[in-house]
Amino acid sequence: MKVSIPQVFWGQLTDTVPPVVEKNLEGKTVLVTGANVGLGFEAAKHFARMNPGKLIIACRDQQRGDAALQSIKKDTGCEKVELWLLDLADFGSVKSFARRFGEQEQRLDILVENAGIVPGFKAEITRDGWESTLQVNNLSTSLLALLLLPRMIATAKTYNTTPRLVVVASEVHYWTTIGPEVIDSANPWKLFGKDKDYIAKKLLIRYHDTKLLNIFFARALNERLRGEPIIVNTVNPGYCYSNLSRNMPSIILMLDKLAKWIFARTTEQGSRSLVWAAIGGDEDREKLRGAYVALCQVSEASDYVLSDEGKRAQDVLWNDLIKELTVIEPDIRQIILDNLKD
Repeated sequence: MKVSIPQVFWGQLTDTVPPVVEKNLEGKTVLVTGANVGLGFEAAKHFARMNPGKLIIACRDQQRGDAALQSIKKDTGCEKVELWLLDLADFGSVKSFARRFGEQEQRLDILVENAGIVPGFKAEITRDGWESTLQVNNLSTSLLALLLLPRMIATAKTYNTTPRLVVVASEVHYWTTIGPEVIDSANPWKLFGKDKDYIAKKLLIRYHDTKLLNIFFARALNERLRGEPIIVNTVNPGYCYSNLSRNMPSIILMLDKLAKWIFARTTEQGSRSLVWAAIGGDEDREKLRGAYVALCQVSEASDYVLSDEGKRAQDVLWNDLIKELTVIEPDIRQIILDNLKD
C-alpha cells in the first residue's frame, strides 16, 4: 500500500474512529510502557476499566508516574494498578525491569510497548553509546519484548489463553525505506545507531525509520513464533495530540502545533486502536498475527515492507538485532533457542 501525506491528513478529517472495544480482563496481567502521558496513559485507563487482575504502568519518572497512577485510580476506580519504573534509554533499567517481572509475576497476558521519542535538532547519545531514538524506540523495545517473551509463552500454556504483544508504530513508515548502505553493511545496527555521519544525514527521517523498524521486528518475531499461542502486531494510532514532538526543532514544532490544531485526534481516540490491537478482533485472530493495525482494524503495511526487498531487509535486520541484543544481554541467545524457530 502507498499512503501520501495528503491522504493521511484527509483521513484525519474524514475517518471515524470506532468506539473502544471492551473485554473482561479478570485475572489477566496487563503491562503498558510509556503510560504516564498521552496514548499510553489513555490506553491504561481503558484497560483499568475492564477489571484486570493487575495493570502495570511502566514510566521513566517516579513523580510523573505517581501522578498518572493516582489519576488512573481516581478516574476508573481500579485499585489493581501498579507503577514500575523503566528507562528505555538505559539497557540496565530494561534488564532490571525484566528480571523483577520474572521474579514477581506469574503471568503476562498483554504487553503494549508504547514508549517512544522523536529526535531533536541534534542527535543525542545514551550512556550505552547508541543514538537515543533508536535505543528507545527499537533496541530497548525489542530487548524488553524478548526478555518477557518466555513469561508470555508460559502464560499461554498455563492459563490456556493467547497473550498479545502490541508495538506502537505509525503511518510514517509508509514514507521511508532502509537503504542498501545499511542492509549490505557489515554491522547494520551499528551503522544505523552509532555512525555519526549516517545519523546526521538521516536525522530528519529518524522517527520514520524507527517506526519502520518496529514493523520489521514484529513481523520477524511473528514468523519465528510458529506454533506458539502468542499474537504479535503493530498499531498505528494516527496523528494525535501528544508530547511526542517536544524535542523537535522550534520551526518544525510550530508547524506541528498548527497541524495538530487542524487535523489531530485526541489521545483518547488514538488509544482506542492500541486497545483494539491488544484485545479486539477475536472473530478472526489469525489475521492479527504480524498484522499492522489502524483505525481498529487490520490494514496493509507499506509496499516496501511487503516487497522482496523489504523481506530481505527484515531478515538481515533481525539477525543483526539478535547479535547486538545478545551482547547487551547474553540470555537473549537462550531465549531465542528455547522459544523461536528459524
